[in-house]
Amino acid sequence: MSRELKNQAKADLKNYGKSDFRTDLQVYFRLLSYLKAYWKVGLLVLLGFAINAATEVSIAQLIKYIIDAINTADQSAKNLFPALVILLFFCRGLGSFLGSYFSAVISRNLVFTLRQQIFDKLLKLPTQYYLNNSSGHVTAKIIYNVEQVTAASTESLKSIVRDGLTVILLLGYLFYMNWRLSLTILVIAPLIALVIRKAAKRMRKLSTQLQNSMGDVSHVVQEAVAGYSVVKSFGGQAYEKKRFLQYSKENLKKGLKLVVVVSINTPLVQLFMAIAMSAVIWISLRPQIIGDTSAGEFVAYITAAGLLSRPVKALTDVNEKIQRGLAAAKSIFDLLDQPEEPNLGQFKPPMTGQIQFKQLGVTYPDGTQALRNIDLQIESGETIALVGRSGAGKSTLVNTIMRYQNHTEGQIIMDGHEIEDIELDYLRHHIAMVNQQVILFDRTVRENIAYGELVDATEEQIIAAAKAAYAHDFIMELPKGYDTNLGANGLNLSGGQRQRLAIARAMLKNAPILILDEATSALDNQSEHYIQQALEQAMQGRTTIVIAHRLSTIENADRIVVMDHGQILEVGNHQTLLDKQGEYAKLYQRQFHLDDVN
Repeated sequence: MSRELKNQAKADLKNYGKSDFRTDLQVYFRLLSYLKAYWKVGLLVLLGFAINAATEVSIAQLIKYIIDAINTADQSAKNLFPALVILLFFCRGLGSFLGSYFSAVISRNLVFTLRQQIFDKLLKLPTQYYLNNSSGHVTAKIIYNVEQVTAASTESLKSIVRDGLTVILLLGYLFYMNWRLSLTILVIAPLIALVIRKAAKRMRKLSTQLQNSMGDVSHVVQEAVAGYSVVKSFGGQAYEKKRFLQYSKENLKKGLKLVVVVSINTPLVQLFMAIAMSAVIWISLRPQIIGDTSAGEFVAYITAAGLLSRPVKALTDVNEKIQRGLAAAKSIFDLLDQPEEPNLGQFKPPMTGQIQFKQLGVTYPDGTQALRNIDLQIESGETIALVGRSGAGKSTLVNTIMRYQNHTEGQIIMDGHEIEDIELDYLRHHIAMVNQQVILFDRTVRENIAYGELVDATEEQIIAAAKAAYAHDFIMELPKGYDTNLGANGLNLSGGQRQRLAIARAMLKNAPILILDEATSALDNQSEHYIQQALEQAMQGRTTIVIAHRLSTIENADRIVVMDHGQILEVGNHQTLLDKQGEYAKLYQRQFHLDDVN
């Protein structure tokens, strides 16, 4: 990440800690809107916690009856107390179960819904988003941040409803018993509000930092796991361990800072509660102030006042949950609000593979000009080879056809229509692509060949595609043939085998446009010979664009386009360009000389 981006990120984080109250409310209400669908379940939560809160008051009242009954000779009332105690705790347990279980139902459904929305969004985001955000941070949003969101929604609401009702009922009971004395407790309310407000800002900032550091930890793990072969072969274990230790320490530091704020916040509130309770007890012991009361009334009042401490502490802890959840919610909503890959096209014209580039230009967000003034007409069924040094713009040009990269200047005309006017899925349905970096999934061979829209392909079609790619023989040697699970990215196969499966997938698609990005780069000479024959057969009747570094593989192309620095230098067939003694001839002679040396 550049220094400017790092500074901007720090500034954003600093400003985020100072976000205004209105923005927080907007995020919170948006989060709560997800709970509307569960309002019926919410009524059961409310009922359960209302029962639970009522039992708190009942405890104080029951103690009053017990003490008053001890001072009387009414034995029948004394015999009733054991049954009342059992009934009280039965109701308390029932209320707690109803509230806790059904709030968990809402919580888990919220996590499920958010994860579905995030994953659906990730599938629709443009390529640039994945270039700007590491896979570790993206994964942390859907795995870690979503779980944190429940803290601001269901968990906090659970505490607010349960403990809020308890506080209200206990205060009501206290005011009923002695309203003058109860006013003493309310004096501390402004102090508690001030502490909570100060702690909230600090908790929010630390929660955001904690979630970002979690993304860094996840990123390091993913890189080390995905690149384990490089780590081992280049002795990078110590380096990766150091990186993981660094980010883990940062995560630990942020986590402990958050714990410090929470740990200070709660005792402060309890201290204020203790001061209020001390004042209440001091006043209660002076009959001249509160008047004559029975022993039962006195103990019941003190008990109810003492019971206030636990729910008030719980409500104070809600602040931390809300700040942690809001930080995660903002992160998630930022992702959900990202603009999706533009798909405004409505046309679904017959695709024959005719492509025309008119004064095409591509400029990246950082100002780098990847392509400029590209003029090229590709006829239907023609084979075009793109050659040039690394960074010449070959892959960028291909990516504009797939609309992985949007052009910033000029036009791309496909079968008479501008590419933006063609429906995106329809466009990609008619293009088959084999990348240099083969992507295979942790599924069977059959599922990797017949992937996505090809899932309905027959067994005969799958086998025919595998045979055409010269993959059938090695597939049949696998433990379960086409039903063999390939594992993570098919790393149990050789590079050539993986690439032949990717070619088989492209052949099964049978699209009118075929793009080969170094499709034979991982093949040995014998495999390449067979694959070249297979590809020549696959190219028949199709528009084929080949990106090649090994010039020997594209000598039979209809035309060869030589590129450098985002521009087209030469266009012609193999022999014409050799006779021209230009850039292509230099590339060819250089590679021919290297082959002779090898």
